[in-house]
Amino acid sequence: MSTFPATLAALDAAVGECRACPRLVTWRERVAETRRAAFADEEYWGRPVPGFGPADAALAVVGLAPAAHGGNRTGRMFTGDRSGDVLFQALYDVGLASRPESTHRGDGLELRGTRVTAPVHCAPPANRPTPAERDACRPWLVRELELLRPTLRAVVVLGGFGWQALLPVLDQCGWTVPRPRPRFGHGARVVLDGLPVFGCYHVSQRNTQTGTLTPAMLRTVLHEAGSAAGLAR
Repeated sequence: MSTFPATLAALDAAVGECRACPRLVTWRERVAETRRAAFADEEYWGRPVPGFGPADAALAVVGLAPAAHGGNRTGRMFTGDRSGDVLFQALYDVGLASRPESTHRGDGLELRGTRVTAPVHCAPPANRPTPAERDACRPWLVRELELLRPTLRAVVVLGGFGWQALLPVLDQCGWTVPRPRPRFGHGARVVLDGLPVFGCYHVSQRNTQTGTLTPAMLRTVLHEAGSAAGLAR
């Protein structure tokens, strides 16, 4: 990873220029060109979406990938769609965000000791990246966690895809991951060389509308993880 950027700011800038996965490049740019009717007057980001949060974050929140008309439109993870509305409201409720809404880059939102990222940085068709696309994007997350390691104290993983994608990354970064690998579940908690990793159902619209994940359930996980990271209010 020595050829990768030496700072998170440089890494974020480099992520935005990646064109490694032809299917994802085609899809994200097509969506940005055609747009959704509700956003027809907006200029879409249409590029890979970097992580969001301070370079000395103690807590990482790891999702799946940007949404076509969310992060792919706004250029910020979990921003501009209902999943993001739920996540940032919960982060605000437990004291990890300065405001309950994330609408666009430059809206003044700040995260307190928390960084939001994903194992895949481009919006995939049907929200389903392929294993090959996940693996091609892995070096970005590896480098991100390498840079965060001096301050990182806890991780929340949203969904089974993120859990399965993150464990090899943590292993590559030097945290010892047991075999067989820990299984994902809502409320799961595993400690890897002192780093607690928390599982949480994804904040997808399906999960939140069906009650599979309620705001209270999400707040509980974020509060526990924030406390483990030393960020409790």
